[in-house]
Amino acid sequence: MTAFKPTLSVVTVVYNNALHIERTMLSVINQTYANIEYIIIDGLSTDGTLDIINRYKSGISKLISEKDAGIYDAMNKGLAIATGDYVIFMNSGDEFYEPDTVERVFAAVPDADIYYGETEMINDAGESLGQRRHKAPAQFTWRGFKYGMSISHQAIYIRRLLTEPYDSQYQLSADIDWIIRAAKKAKKVVNVNRYVARYMVGGMSKAKHRQSLQERFDIMKRYYGLIPTLFNHFVIAFNLGWYWLKNRRTND
Repeated sequence: MTAFKPTLSVVTVVYNNALHIERTMLSVINQTYANIEYIIIDGLSTDGTLDIINRYKSGISKLISEKDAGIYDAMNKGLAIATGDYVIFMNSGDEFYEPDTVERVFAAVPDADIYYGETEMINDAGESLGQRRHKAPAQFTWRGFKYGMSISHQAIYIRRLLTEPYDSQYQLSADIDWIIRAAKKAKKVVNVNRYVARYMVGGMSKAKHRQSLQERFDIMKRYYGLIPTLFNHFVIAFNLGWYWLKNRRTND
């Protein structure tokens, strides 16, 4: 039987992040899996980011460096030129969990529409902060985001033909909407039951938390209905409060 070896388009979006771009790039370039199309979308960086990118040019399939209208505009550019069977976004500061992560993901089960796994949080120095508060669900469907984004975008591999452009009306939470739309079309979703990514805590959604929450509420209301979304947000608030209380006791 022929091994399942699809092409994976890995898209990295970056703007003025010379501090972290190399770590992200090396986590992609050093993957043991051969069939990777690596795409970098740079927002015309001026801090030396492009010098670092060019240092590893031989490992890059496609590079665009130009002004964009924000992170999701940049991600849409990457999506538009991707040709792989599957696509994943590994933006600057984030990284694959291990050098053989992609190989292990596709070895799990052949021909799924979506593969996903668990994510570890890291700080600016690349040090582990443990598992995300939202643990990846044992089984995932498009209804699975009703209590929040339980799978990070760095940890989800989606069949490219199921994807659509990110919705430009959202500045901070379009990834939730994007994953839900793809998941609604998915027939075969596989949990690989392992850590597959590290993501750096922070970003625009942390800096503009209220706007992020408003966008998320709007997205959930659209897919799950107003009354269920209101109820689910009470559950989210309770779970968040309990999480912080439990962790404060642990740290005291």
